[in-house]
Amino acid sequence: MPLLARSVQTPLHIDVRRGAVADLRNILADGRISSGGEVAVVVGPGLGEKVVDLIRPSLKSADVFVTTGGTLDAALELADKLRSGHYDAVVGIGGGKTVDTAKYAASRWGLPMVSVATSLANDGIASPVASLINDGIKGSYGVHIPFGVIVDLDFVENGPERVNRAGIGDVISNISALADWELAREVRGEPVDGLAASLARMGAEAVLTMPGDMSDDAFVTVLAEALISSGLAMAVCGSSRPSSGGCHEIMHATDSLYPGTASHGELAGLGALFCTFLRGDERRFRQMSECLERHQLPRTPSDVGLDADQFARIVEFAPRTRPDRYTILEHMALTPDETRQKLAEYNDAVATH
Repeated sequence: MPLLARSVQTPLHIDVRRGAVADLRNILADGRISSGGEVAVVVGPGLGEKVVDLIRPSLKSADVFVTTGGTLDAALELADKLRSGHYDAVVGIGGGKTVDTAKYAASRWGLPMVSVATSLANDGIASPVASLINDGIKGSYGVHIPFGVIVDLDFVENGPERVNRAGIGDVISNISALADWELAREVRGEPVDGLAASLARMGAEAVLTMPGDMSDDAFVTVLAEALISSGLAMAVCGSSRPSSGGCHEIMHATDSLYPGTASHGELAGLGALFCTFLRGDERRFRQMSECLERHQLPRTPSDVGLDADQFARIVEFAPRTRPDRYTILEHMALTPDETRQKLAEYNDAVATH
């Protein structure tokens, strides 16, 4: 992934609670991001239109663009539409695909962007990264961090529970990513940014041990704040390193080889658990396995419909998705036969925890 511009920039407005969209009306009306009220609103399928109806009274004029999102082509098409207008700001409303599309398009023209998350599927809601598919391969593109991040729990509650649960897998994968970062420091002398690492770890530890589930406002609030902290960690260090290691290499490899297998967060959590097993960290493995099981997230390849041969191919291909990264996968450099053997041991370990 291209190096992001190193910056301590953070969103000027973060709001996680029920009724939070009401504050979006305020920041649009008081001129903080749009002095003239000319705003491009980007929505995806689902709850976006309902949010638009709530904020429209605050806008002098708002052009609403509907996007299915998720691809570089969709983001470039949206950027062309933004260029043809006269907008002060962009508001992206929806899930990860919609928000990433809006972030990329806004960054093309240097427009401030507000992220309004209607789901908690991954840490893209506040990150300086847009995950977009190009020529069938999902890539990560550096973008400006959102000016504001709003998570309205009323809208999250009405979204698909499986989609929201996936964010748990993405957050706790930070633990594995940080272990990979430390490994890279030990083996290759790669510098580790302490502040970025602390931000990424803080949210992951909170979600890992937090009681409750997606029906509990306190838990959902902690999850949302953890996803935002993960995004800020990337902004602080100028790369996705604190939140993306072998776990995300496995996720990206799965998306490339077997698209549609599972969501970003589900695969990140599964990849993190497998990488933690490879490291031999029994305490962390047990904690993460129990967390994933408690929240009904996949823990083995078979849980997402992959057999041993497919997973061996994924692990072999994974380092190619991030050639600049050094993780436990590059460190061990397993052959397909060795991966199948490790997978058999891993499945036994998951079954006993």
